[in-house]
Amino acid sequence: MTTQRAEYFDTPLGPMLAVVNDAGQLTRLDFSKGRSRARFEQEEPELKFDARACATVRRQTTEYFRGRRRDFDLDVAPVGTEFQCKVWRTLLDIPYGETWSYGQLARRIRKPTASRAVGAANGKNPIAIIIPCHRVIGSNGTLTGYGGGLSKKEKLLELEGALPDATGSLF
Repeated sequence: MTTQRAEYFDTPLGPMLAVVNDAGQLTRLDFSKGRSRARFEQEEPELKFDARACATVRRQTTEYFRGRRRDFDLDVAPVGTEFQCKVWRTLLDIPYGETWSYGQLARRIRKPTASRAVGAANGKNPIAIIIPCHRVIGSNGTLTGYGGGLSKKEKLLELEGALPDATGSLF
């Protein structure tokens, strides 16, 4: 079994948990949803908390929230089905400050009738922000579904200038 190193850190949108594998690849980045570090330690004993192992993730995420980073230089290794991984790789093509609809994403992976399946895969994304599932919106421009909650999705899009009247900073 591989060791999973983790760090729990604060962001302007609440605490996040980062997890990297033995190779230093990011496998998980998500909002804690009210779970404390102690609770993660209790519920997921396989996680070994090691701030140094996740320092680059934390630094780049902090730079993103401060409006100083648009692209991430992190090796990601999300775990999912072949279809999910295809969707997640394609999410990386959505530029900072832009949004795509679920239909656009489905067409991009050459599955034009698979909008719902794409939405389901999008919702299972284990690496928030870095794999930008928050940049996918409804075909009519409405904000729909986000694992961290719609208010966080709205704030992320606002930070990126992808919402009307966005300022581009959370500070």
